[in-house]
Amino acid sequence: MKCPFCRKAELKVTDSREAPEMNAIRRRRECQSCHQRFTTFETFDLTIQVLKRDGSFEDFQKQKLISGLDSACRHTTVSREQVIQVAEKITMQLMEKQVREVSAREIGQMAMDLLQGMDSIAYIRFACVYRRFTDISELMEALKAVDRDKK
Repeated sequence: MKCPFCRKAELKVTDSREAPEMNAIRRRRECQSCHQRFTTFETFDLTIQVLKRDGSFEDFQKQKLISGLDSACRHTTVSREQVIQVAEKITMQLMEKQVREVSAREIGQMAMDLLQGMDSIAYIRFACVYRRFTDISELMEALKAVDRDKK
């Protein structure tokens, strides 16, 4: 690592703390050359490849999952904190499986399973995008299933 100010590599760590909300270690560093201070965050490298519907792969991105959940949960009873907790739970489940690849379908199903118990509207919104309903009958079937589960 190099100093962002003078680009020298002589750095000293002056403070280390856990940053649990980011699953990271926060380190305060000082450059031995220019004496500027800056903060770095060290996080774990989650190298899980997601198999997309088109057959391509991309790195798992928790932020992308949060964004999708946010869209589904907007204007519902599900708070931003709960969205982040759902994404954390899915991330941890993927890590516990110790797999290198996972399908987008599996991640979507995990999200739907968690949303279903939290808020029906958020669940249906997510299902509309995830399942790509092609006609109203598919949507009606999903709505009926939610209604049956509530009873």
